[in-house]
Parts: sequence; structure tokens; C-alpha cells
Amino acid sequence: MGGYLSALFCGTLFGLGLTLAQMTNPEKVLGFLDVAGHWDPSLALVMAGALTTLALMQRLARRRTAPILASSFNEPKKARIDVRLLTGAALFGIGWGLSGICPGPAIAALSYGRVEIYVFTAAMFAGMGLFQRLHRPK
Repeated sequence: MGGYLSALFCGTLFGLGLTLAQMTNPEKVLGFLDVAGHWDPSLALVMAGALTTLALMQRLARRRTAPILASSFNEPKKARIDVRLLTGAALFGIGWGLSGICPGPAIAALSYGRVEIYVFTAAMFAGMGLFQRLHRPK
């Protein structure tokens, strides 16, 4: 039960942070991605703050033998850069650049009632479902 409450708390905190940083606003994100036009560097500060926080928390976490709410750390099984990873990263980047919407902020922005957010989220879930069907473990 503690793991679910922790996930709920962290997800809520993440969503609030995205909203406060205006990362749920596609126009703001597209302004950040428009480095050749009217570039808005404010999201770079958000990313720098997030990466600094991550670095500090990882340093603290590595001092522990196990997480607080689990028996062991869940490290990635693969550390190799392969075609699937590069393809997924490219598709993610293209989608983010075209729409200004990222999966996390899309979930946080559902409450805005904007049709494009609903369309993006539906397409995102459809894509995840298609991936699951096409890439079932053998």
C-alpha cells in the first residue's frame, strides 16, 4: 500500500511541477524548441533544476542498500544503445517538436479540456497499445 501512496504522491508532485513550469502549455514548449526564432530559454532553467535535483537525490540514494519502499533497486536490464532505442527517441522528439506536447505534461493537462490534448493522449495510448501487440516477448 505504501508503494501506491508513494507513486500517487510523486505523480501528483510531478504534475504540479509540470503545470507550474508551464510545460503543459504547448506554445511555451514550442517557444523553447524554436532556437532559430523567438527562443524562450525559461524551460532550460526548469530542466537544469530538475537535473540538479535528480543528481543530488541519486547521490543520496546510492548510499542506501535498498529503497525505502522496496527490497531492491530496479536497475535497467539493458544499457546498450540500439536501433529500437534510437527509433523511439527519434519518434518521441519528432512528436514533441510537432505538437509541443510530451506524455507527462499531456496527462497533467487533461484537466484543461483542450481537444488537442485529448487527441494527443488518445494517440499516445493507441501507440503504446500497438507497440505492446507488435513486440510481445517470445
